[in-house]
Amino acid sequence: MPFDPFDWIDTEARRRADAGLVRTLRPRPLASGLLDLASNDYLGLTRHPDVTAAAAEAARAWGAGATGSRLVTGSTALHAELESELAEFCGFEAALVLSSGYAANLAAVTALTGHGSLIVSDAGNHASIVDGCRLSRAGTAVVPHADPEAVRKALQAHGGRALAVTDSVFSVDGDAAPLPELAGVCRAEGAALLVDDAHGLGVLGDGGRGALAAAGLAGGDGIVTTLTLSKSLGSQGGAVLGPARVIEHLVNTARTFIFDTGLAPAAVGAALGSLRLLRREPERATRARAVASALYEQLTAAGLTAVRPDAAVVSVRAPSADAAVRWAADCRAAGIAVGCFRPPSVPDGVSRLRLTARADLTEEQIATAVSVVRRTSPVG
Repeated sequence: MPFDPFDWIDTEARRRADAGLVRTLRPRPLASGLLDLASNDYLGLTRHPDVTAAAAEAARAWGAGATGSRLVTGSTALHAELESELAEFCGFEAALVLSSGYAANLAAVTALTGHGSLIVSDAGNHASIVDGCRLSRAGTAVVPHADPEAVRKALQAHGGRALAVTDSVFSVDGDAAPLPELAGVCRAEGAALLVDDAHGLGVLGDGGRGALAAAGLAGGDGIVTTLTLSKSLGSQGGAVLGPARVIEHLVNTARTFIFDTGLAPAAVGAALGSLRLLRREPERATRARAVASALYEQLTAAGLTAVRPDAAVVSVRAPSADAAVRWAADCRAAGIAVGCFRPPSVPDGVSRLRLTARADLTEEQIATAVSVVRRTSPVG
């Protein structure tokens, strides 16, 4: 038999198929005709004419790409403008824009920890946080979900330099972290707090200023936040916000910042356009939350098991991974695009449909979506 160094891949593929965990790419056409409840476009801005015009203007002025890493040629005046406006809008001293939210989390977690320090990480945290913990060379204590007392015990057992890290809104079930309690624990134990606000920006807080602003913690001592530009702001990229000395430290030490090409000007321009539009139309944040609540109330009234949303994510339980895949496919066939979360995306092993509220959904569209999800449900 000829030597095949990749024959193990076939074994893994069969194992995934047997477990109902095969994933496939599904290129999205320009006009799918589907009602979108699967994307993270919470404010409905990704196709807004003001946002696309800002992206096009930035590309014409600055070119298609950033041309290099931020420390070489990839920082433009447009990047600095976005960083200044993001920091001011969210209530922090400074900001640093990176090429993705994933890169922002890796940058913050690895640069703020290291050998001999401790990371206390919520069991429900996003994969980018998990990977940051793995790359940090710090000790990591994974604590039960949304449990400030468990965080306190882990910090007390370490007694040295430490960082607690949590999502603000968890992407699977849409529930919010107990940020005031976590901040109090970190203050008492002398630890820093890092909050990934990817699903809070644009939805929570006054005018969509985020979960930390909503909790009265924005700009607080020892608090750093990361966020994405690809959800509520309808663009691409990520950012770290915090004290100026923390941001300066990341510029000098964060590998996903130093060695990565800067965010493309079009994405920077689009994010700026969205941020300025949100300032003009702060009611979009309120509407996104109202749509999420309406979806939850109507789904549960129809007899489905859903998690009460704290922001714009509505999670609906499925009986199995296979059932979730079929359910999502049946919804798509009926004209509704919904998310499908299965292991390993859901660490508790419970498969779900994930519906995302959008501020631009009408009452009729909400009712249609609920009707389709109920009608195609595998649980009767």
